[in-house]
Amino acid sequence: MNAFGLIQVGLILSSTTIISSLQCNHLPLQQRKVIENSLRLLDKMGKKFPQQCLREKMPFRFPAQVLQPRQKETVGVAIEEIFRHIFYIFSKNLTLTAWDGTALDQFQNGLYLQIEQLEACVIKKHTQHRWSKEVSRLKLKKYFQKMDCFLKDKQHDLCSWEISRAEMRRCLQLIDKITRKL
Repeated sequence: MNAFGLIQVGLILSSTTIISSLQCNHLPLQQRKVIENSLRLLDKMGKKFPQQCLREKMPFRFPAQVLQPRQKETVGVAIEEIFRHIFYIFSKNLTLTAWDGTALDQFQNGLYLQIEQLEACVIKKHTQHRWSKEVSRLKLKKYFQKMDCFLKDKQHDLCSWEISRAEMRRCLQLIDKITRKL
C-alpha cells in the first residue's frame, strides 16, 4: 500500500473514533429518545391493562438505588444491564400474549441497538467501577429473576405478561427520570 492509501486509512480510522466519541457524548439524549419510543411501543403492543389481572399484581420492587450512584459511568452500566434483562424477558415464550407483533419487534430491536451502543461507550470505563457494578448487577439480576420466575409460575399466561409489561413501563420511566438528570 502506498503512502496515500495509508493516509486514507488513517483518516477513516480517526473519523470513526471521533464519530464514536460524539455518539457517546450524546448518549443521555439518545437514551431519552429510545426510552420514549420504547414506552410508546409498550403501549402500542397491548391494549389497556385487563381488569381480571388486577388481583394478580406482584410487587417486584425495582432496585432504584442502582441508578443513584455518583458516577455517570456506573449509571450507564446499570442501564445497559437493565436493557439486557428487559430484552431477555421480552424475547421468550410470548405465545399467550395478544400483542401487536410489529410493535414487539420494534421494541426488541430498539433495545438491542441501545444495548450495543451502551456497550461500546461504557466498556472502556466500567473497569474503574468494578465493585459498584457487581453490586448493581446482582441487585438487577435478583429483580429480573423474580419477574422471570413469576412468568414461569404463571405459565406465561396473559395476566403475567400484562403485569410484566406494566412493570417494564415503570422501570423505563425511572430510567428516563434519571437520564434527564444527567
